[in-house]
Amino acid sequence: MSLTYQVTLSRESIKYLKKQEKAVQLRITRALKGLTIQPPLGDIKPLKGRNKQLRLRVGSYRVIFEINHNEKMIYILTIDIRGDIY
Repeated sequence: MSLTYQVTLSRESIKYLKKQEKAVQLRITRALKGLTIQPPLGDIKPLKGRNKQLRLRVGSYRVIFEINHNEKMIYILTIDIRGDIY
């Protein structure tokens, strides 16, 4: 049985997505939908030196997020190109 989680985007993430081309928006939103299923889908790794933060790789884009298992929530903190996000 798979559990579903709810995704919440920060203002910064929403603003970044709106600036992108439609194809990029679709690619990232599909990847975010993959996070709602537990275990999550995608290339996910914990970030070193950042407690509880994870990163999702979507091509050359990175999504930084945290998961709250008690509330079944995924908080998207920021989205950006690989070279600019770290």
